Amino acid sequence: MSLADPETAQQTRMQTSPPQVLMGTLYVIAAPSGTGKTSLTSALVRTLHDIKISISHTTREQRPGEQHGVHYWFVSIAEFKAMLAQDIFLESAEVFGNYYGTSRHWVLQQLESGTDVILEIDWQGAQQVRKLFPQSVSIFILPPSADLLRKRLQTRQQDHVEVIEKRLAAAASEVAHYREFDYLVVNDSFDDALLDMQAIVRANRLILSKQLQRNQKLLAELQQKQ
Repeated sequence: MSLADPETAQQTRMQTSPPQVLMGTLYVIAAPSGTGKTSLTSALVRTLHDIKISISHTTREQRPGEQHGVHYWFVSIAEFKAMLAQDIFLESAEVFGNYYGTSRHWVLQQLESGTDVILEIDWQGAQQVRKLFPQSVSIFILPPSADLLRKRLQTRQQDHVEVIEKRLAAAASEVAHYREFDYLVVNDSFDDALLDMQAIVRANRLILSKQLQRNQKLLAELQQKQ
């Protein structure tokens, strides 16, 4: 009895095995306030397909122009703590006296459907997510300088002076966690920073394990002996 040709056996397995579900990738993006994280991630999902931003629950006040269920799910502290007790959140953190949390069910649902998900969270939440999803891809966004960060916070006119000072004071300790992330993007030029983030997502989609799943039929066809 002769041994089967390994190449032929591999082709047979690829042709007969059921296609595997291609899981989406979880992207964790963090940055000091005023760095441009929200603007960059919004532009990213507009320019790439099959990627969504997770909408966080928060207890902070709704800012002018923000919509409930679009920018955040705005909830009371009592509602947030009740959800926390029910283990609804994938990650949660208290930032500047306000609570933030990410829905576990929604994130898993999107990933299992093959959609990439972006979490805009702080370094505390990023640490929690990495423990649950070690395969997640994390990006830390830096401002080009401390002076420009102050100007951006003052120009956007979204916070009181005291809050701006708190955010600036916290920026140094937040930046100290950059080593925990996979990628660093400096948002000096918005267009260049966006290109950098697009490159990260596109490159991740081309890794061998994902391409094997995505192009299973093509690979089997191309390896058939003519």
